[in-house]
Amino acid sequence: MPDLGGAVGWLNSSPLDRDSLIGKVVLADIWTYSCINSLRQLPYLKDWYEKYKDAGLVVIGVHSPEFRFEKDQENVERAVHGLELDYPIAIDSKMGIWQAFNNEYWPADYFVDGKGRIRYHHFGEGEYDQSERVIQQLLKENGAGQVDQTLVKPSGEGIEAPYSMDVRSPETYAGYLRTDHFSSQERIAPDSVKTYSPPKNPGLNEWGLGGSWKVSDESAALQAPNGKNVFRFHARDLHMVLGPIEPNKSAHYSVKLDGEPPGENHGVDTSTLGSGEVNQPRLYQLIRQKGQVTDRTFEIEFTDPGVQAYSFTFG
Repeated sequence: MPDLGGAVGWLNSSPLDRDSLIGKVVLADIWTYSCINSLRQLPYLKDWYEKYKDAGLVVIGVHSPEFRFEKDQENVERAVHGLELDYPIAIDSKMGIWQAFNNEYWPADYFVDGKGRIRYHHFGEGEYDQSERVIQQLLKENGAGQVDQTLVKPSGEGIEAPYSMDVRSPETYAGYLRTDHFSSQERIAPDSVKTYSPPKNPGLNEWGLGGSWKVSDESAALQAPNGKNVFRFHARDLHMVLGPIEPNKSAHYSVKLDGEPPGENHGVDTSTLGSGEVNQPRLYQLIRQKGQVTDRTFEIEFTDPGVQAYSFTFG
């Protein structure tokens, strides 16, 4: 296992290093708090930590940011508190630990035996039973004695609920460096304020802007009231990573699904009428469909300027 000296800070623990962890089984989870794939894995990490910590398992969350706002320690602290994470969190805002592991994924789980050797890794969600069997085996090898051989069955709720398995829409970014399938009539003007027309009949996985926006490398920032994002998608859940441009300010929004308020298909961050508020940079769950998953057109209108849209994710 690489050393953890690249951390710029620690939450829930004094600083940990490789030498002090010899003799322990370590699960190092590289994650970031606005990533839906990372969030849906958390119920398993929480349960493994509680179940096996007395047998010698150390769970370490390595928070390696994807977006610039995730480098801010106050934002990370708020997220960790809200997610009720009690295990040690290494704040990897300079990506030192990420680079030491030669990592390329969120989430990425590295399983380390009592001698400090990485024995198994898993990238992305899923295969939780296999991962837990690895934990059990490494604990037994490390002399833990009787290790409970049952498997945890967490019940993730809200944003942490399991993947729906009927998803035909990919993660899509609003910033010009990584965006795809942009279908407003106007072409994106990088780093410039421009007025866009929302697409009227977007095809599946096409999206666009409406109103006055400034599109930068990683986000689109609304410059005037009543700006829109439109996306034609196929999934149970639709999330957006959103944040206010200025700290301690908020922006209100209204969501529609096929031109109507979402009703029972609202997400945890949206009312049945479609209303909600962006008050901190994070992932917002805007749609969770209760019935059959079909192609739907999502629209979000921000009544206030000063909001940044980073990405769409699905589940």
